[in-house]
Amino acid sequence: MTISRREWLLAGSAFMAASVMGANEAMAQGLRPLKFGVGLKAMGPAVINTVIGEILGYNKQEGFTIAPEALGTNGNVQVAIDKGDVDIGIGVPSFGLPLLAKGQWQGALNFYEYTYPYKWDVAVLPDSTIKTYADLKGKRIGVSGFGSTEYPVTQRVLKSMGIDPKTDVTWTAVGDGIQAGIALQRGLVDALAYYDTGFGQIEAGKIKMRFLTRPDDVPMIGGQFLTTRKAFLEKERKLCVGFGRSVAKASVFMAANPQAGASAFLKQYPETAPRGSSAEAAVQAVLFAISRRIKLYTPPYPNTPMGQINPKEFSVEAEGYGFKIADYSNFYTNDLIAEINQFDADQVKAAAKAYPG
Repeated sequence: MTISRREWLLAGSAFMAASVMGANEAMAQGLRPLKFGVGLKAMGPAVINTVIGEILGYNKQEGFTIAPEALGTNGNVQVAIDKGDVDIGIGVPSFGLPLLAKGQWQGALNFYEYTYPYKWDVAVLPDSTIKTYADLKGKRIGVSGFGSTEYPVTQRVLKSMGIDPKTDVTWTAVGDGIQAGIALQRGLVDALAYYDTGFGQIEAGKIKMRFLTRPDDVPMIGGQFLTTRKAFLEKERKLCVGFGRSVAKASVFMAANPQAGASAFLKQYPETAPRGSSAEAAVQAVLFAISRRIKLYTPPYPNTPMGQINPKEFSVEAEGYGFKIADYSNFYTNDLIAEINQFDADQVKAAAKAYPG
């Protein structure tokens, strides 16, 4: 099927009209439209706690509505943040720290950590001769893509073990989700380095894998953050606090009742359900994907409020890459965390347990 230029322009005009209508509808309700960028090729459960606040009513309580945009890679999200094409996006240190080290950081601020370390693993087929990370030397390792976080993070781990990630292993981009699992299943790669929700999608597809035991000294790196331009935060502080609070509430909701969270996500994004699946099977597929991630919504550090950023994560990751960064004050802020956490967590948990599904 081919599409003429006229048809393409008409489709683009229709999309723009729909966007304008959505924005007008939000404004009619007194809600501030907020553009939110994520580093996925298509919306998926990896970002579930950042988006279900829309359908659970948390965004409306804070006076805004979000329009998530799947921009493909984390790098694309950071560029969109810097250019002002999105208001808030998902930031990752593996992309931001090299820019900071080179003096090329544009002044965006990470202001809420919505997923804490450590969420990556390496899996092999059940009968593989690879038993430990040390056995990966000389092997072919698959990653979803070279713009995805598992690539630099796994390189960092191998380097800490004395394996040169540039010469001692071969890297192959194998795609996302089930596609990545099939590449491992068919022997296109010897091992698959991936993140928690991605492995969950593969497991939901009934592909058998065996996870290698993580090294004892795996670094606490690779958290993911809500990021915005410093100028936007200064001008729209209340909005940034509101979005952070919505994510915090959604995280508490998910931990209290994962099935309810999965159901809410599917109501919001029904197109993410496996084709031809029943409603129950679709919920189970989302639960498979997020089962590991939910544990990472709360800080792994004692007496730490939800979303607070530990700058040691940045320094450890930077040192692993060989970067010397003396000052991280222009890279993150915890100034919003106290306000973000001004909500009744017990009330959110009760609502989660009573959610009708």
